[in-house]
Amino acid sequence: MHSELVASRSADPRDSKDSRESRNGTPQLDAVSLAIIEQLQEDGRRPYAAIGKAVGLSEAAVRQRVQKLLDQGVMQIVAVTDPLTVGFRRQAMVGINVEGDTESVADALTDMSEVEYVVMTAGSFDLLAEIVCEDDDHLLDVINKRIRALPGVRSTESFVYLKLKKQTYMWGTR
Repeated sequence: MHSELVASRSADPRDSKDSRESRNGTPQLDAVSLAIIEQLQEDGRRPYAAIGKAVGLSEAAVRQRVQKLLDQGVMQIVAVTDPLTVGFRRQAMVGINVEGDTESVADALTDMSEVEYVVMTAGSFDLLAEIVCEDDDHLLDVINKRIRALPGVRSTESFVYLKLKKQTYMWGTR
């Protein structure tokens, strides 16, 4: 399948380089780089030689491309844990409304270790923040004493996770 994917994506002559920058400065990836990413999404510990065989490159060429993708910030190779198995019993999404500078509140949220990601949105909330905590008391402390205390935070609404049904990181190349 991956060789078919590479062949179909490689039909465009502009895909001859491993990546180029688009007009907005983000890397544009060729079919081979996308196939390498897919291989690593299936198994982040897959050997470079096996990836090379799947995408039609040498081990050294794969190693070089992976390093370039890492250096460009296109991807990260990390261990993803289940918060429950490592002692974090409470997760929540917190919608935040801001008066004034939304970016300064977003920056303050990114500095909090309990905040896994921050999204600036259009809609009912200015920001969404996913929070991972040890328990309900910890979550209450983060929301009440730290998030609500940030200058510019007008209101919050919390959505406590009861059960996580799906969490995947396979969307990167579809």
